[in-house]
Amino acid sequence: MKSRSQRITACLVGGMIVLAATWGGAADRLKVGVISQQAIMEKSKAGKRALETMKEFAASRQRIIGADDEELKTLEKDLKAQESGLSEVARREKAEQFRTKFENYQKRLGDFNREVQAKQKDMTEEYTKKIDAATSAVADREGYTAVLDTGSAATMRVVIYAHHAVDLTDSVIKEFDRRYK
Repeated sequence: MKSRSQRITACLVGGMIVLAATWGGAADRLKVGVISQQAIMEKSKAGKRALETMKEFAASRQRIIGADDEELKTLEKDLKAQESGLSEVARREKAEQFRTKFENYQKRLGDFNREVQAKQKDMTEEYTKKIDAATSAVADREGYTAVLDTGSAATMRVVIYAHHAVDLTDSVIKEFDRRYK
């Protein structure tokens, strides 16, 4: 559910576009289109490649973490199985070894999560710029005054409804693919 501040922001953005066009005396020339940046990313050739690369990067990190996780489980199982037959010193050494490996596992997990998030952020910034450029080209060519992103459930939705005739997503995908093969 949208927060109150998100609804207010969405109304303000829409109102500013209408007011800007009206103040400029261009109310009868106002032509607004919409796009879905997410759909452009998911359906364009370069976007699909970038998402697949990101998915492979995250999967490689997950495989490493999975192997570490299995090693920890085996070590813990061995520790419990041998616990009664070990001296107090040997038991402490094994427990210390497990603790050290667990701390290293947690550190690596945190490092990998930060790596994946940083890579996602960089990719998002790069592709947002590319989508903006392709959108601007389509908007200029087709005479649009403004183009809004429809957003998604995960982001703030500014556009609640738009007729399919003003949806420029497919045109922007074609322009995006032409520019970024």
